[in-house]
Amino acid sequence: MNSLIVIIPILAGIGLSIQSAINGTLGKKAGTIESAFFTFFTGAIILTIVVNFFGSGNILHVTEVPKWQLICAIFGVIYLSLMVLAVPKIGVTAAVVSVIIGQLAASMLIDNFGWFGSETVHFDTKRFIGVLLMIAALYFVFKGNQGASEEKISAK
Repeated sequence: MNSLIVIIPILAGIGLSIQSAINGTLGKKAGTIESAFFTFFTGAIILTIVVNFFGSGNILHVTEVPKWQLICAIFGVIYLSLMVLAVPKIGVTAAVVSVIIGQLAASMLIDNFGWFGSETVHFDTKRFIGVLLMIAALYFVFKGNQGASEEKISAK
């Protein structure tokens, strides 16, 4: 079962890449903030319907959590807005690999210190090697982007 649960974040990653590509092109035409607004507005409408028909909790319980936990919504807005800015300039692959490196670095700190109520998973050599390999991947992705840009320029 645990190996099958890995498929869910993989599907989420596929969705984020598709969303980043579409929002990047939408942002070029409609504007960065407008693209982010459209995405969150549409998402709010869809989630309102889903919560009303399938929700099993009580949305008003958010008033009972520690106030610092409510900042989680801000990070979604920041992420989406930054991706709308980055994707048209560096491409979907470079933007997503950069995001993954940022996620790895932050998640390893969160795991190592048990921040935000998370279970403690200590940083080790294997995790360090994983981050180094992702940085190497980003290097090669950027090199590939530069080569593709040079080919486009010489084709003109």
